[in-house]
Amino acid sequence: MKTDKAIQRRSSIAIMRRMVGLIRSLLPIMILAILFGVAGFLCAISLTVFATQALLRVLMEMHIVEGMPGLLQPLSFSTLLGVMLVFAVLRGILHYVEQYCNHFIAFKTLALIRHKVFAALRLLCPAKLEGRERGNLISVLTNDIELLEVFYAHTISPIAICLVVCLFLLAFFWQYHWSVAMLALLSYLVVGVWIPLRNGKRGTEAGLSFRQKAGDMNSLVLESLRGLEDIIAFDKGEERTKRIIEESDALSRDAKKLADNGGTQRALTSLIILLATFANLLLTTWLYRHGQVSVGTVVITTVALMGSFGPTVALSNLSNNLTLTLASGERVLRLLEEKPEVEEVSGGGDVDVSFEGMAAEEISFSYGARPILEDFSLSIPPKQILGIHGPSGCGKSTLLKLLMRFWDVQKGRITLNEVDLRKVPGASLRKTQSYISQDTHLFKATIGENIALAKRNATSEEISEAAKKASLHDFIMSLPRGYDTPLAELGEGLSGGQRQRLGLARAFLQDGDLILLDEPTSNLDALNEGLILKTLKEEATSKTLVLVSHRESTLRIADTRVQMKS
Repeated sequence: MKTDKAIQRRSSIAIMRRMVGLIRSLLPIMILAILFGVAGFLCAISLTVFATQALLRVLMEMHIVEGMPGLLQPLSFSTLLGVMLVFAVLRGILHYVEQYCNHFIAFKTLALIRHKVFAALRLLCPAKLEGRERGNLISVLTNDIELLEVFYAHTISPIAICLVVCLFLLAFFWQYHWSVAMLALLSYLVVGVWIPLRNGKRGTEAGLSFRQKAGDMNSLVLESLRGLEDIIAFDKGEERTKRIIEESDALSRDAKKLADNGGTQRALTSLIILLATFANLLLTTWLYRHGQVSVGTVVITTVALMGSFGPTVALSNLSNNLTLTLASGERVLRLLEEKPEVEEVSGGGDVDVSFEGMAAEEISFSYGARPILEDFSLSIPPKQILGIHGPSGCGKSTLLKLLMRFWDVQKGRITLNEVDLRKVPGASLRKTQSYISQDTHLFKATIGENIALAKRNATSEEISEAAKKASLHDFIMSLPRGYDTPLAELGEGLSGGQRQRLGLARAFLQDGDLILLDEPTSNLDALNEGLILKTLKEEATSKTLVLVSHRESTLRIADTRVQMKS
């Protein structure tokens, strides 16, 4: 992963280019949005010009001014009013179509990016995500992705529209006098380029800090909610509250920096527009006194310049939100660009792989500098129960995760049917293995849906049979809605033993040839333990079981035992 320092060195242009690359399929619609946007802005600016032309027409007929500059000299006052009405209607229609296209792109893009992010997370799991703050991940998946709508709906089009509209305006001003066009060009560059770049540099650090602190705040709140009972039990409420307040204050300070930066930019933009308008008035007045332009030119160019800053102001104002948006975009891109530690082998989804044996051959593995397994070997014969025991921290759970290829060994190799696990397609491996961890994760769904997670399109009969094997069926049927009973978030309301049996039901439903069980009876009473062990013993007639447990009563069903040492 890139360091924070490296992240800050990536330019805003590079981030925007990379983000545009994510939506190549939507570029035709984006081009359409830009065309409608350009036409809409030209209609809006033309209204100002036509109104000025109409006023000059009246003044000319009153003999207050002489000459009618511009291309609309032959048109009468009533005709100019009709033209203004047409352009006003067109402006509304074109603006609506532009916004419709931009938001269509934005919402389609958000769905596309969410798909890409979840696909990236699946590839990164669990090796790269182990120990990572969940709050920051939640912030990326929610707030950061939502903020990208600002970029796709309100950034790309304004930039392109501004460039095209400014070219049209420069040509318009050139027909009156080249110096007016040069003044307009200088004004557009200051408002649309210099000010955003100036404020963007100042706001980048604050934007990155704000997004990071927002993620940290999410982690703190999530941690506090999950550990609320312990916080109350150990009387740490005031201490936790103080920490949340401190984090919130730090977040508010960064938000204030961003707000102050945005206020400064808006004030500076307004000042530049006023100065540019006044400069144009002085310039054209001087030209008029030297006989190079008419009075009409003085009025039209001054009014037109004042009303022409819409696209450039829109571009300038982007930097107020763009700082946060680019910071969010950077965090999303970091996740998408992160390389998985375990490269999954594709294919094998339609191939049934029967289990003929598995082996660990002098494997070594460590978490950072802390060694867990060193030159460890193990043989797993088919249709037997292999019991593994040993002191806490000796690597029992880690071994199961290596057998699942959640991580790759750093030395030696693990084989499945005498094939290196790193060459076995991931889909085939998942069909062969069933894995039950110490802590069964339950989703906010019905009990039946939580069990069915193990097998796509599982029938109600299959789900019920799996629950019976896990000694869970009677409990489920005692509930008012049976298998349709919804579970709360994280399975709250179920005991540890019930959660564990639900995890076992998943393993039975998946029906893999190799079942890896990590402390499957740790939360069960003696009665339920006996029932589960009886079922596991029966499963071993056609399947292979690797059983990790501290309980002597659980390990009695093992055909072979392996003692692991710390």
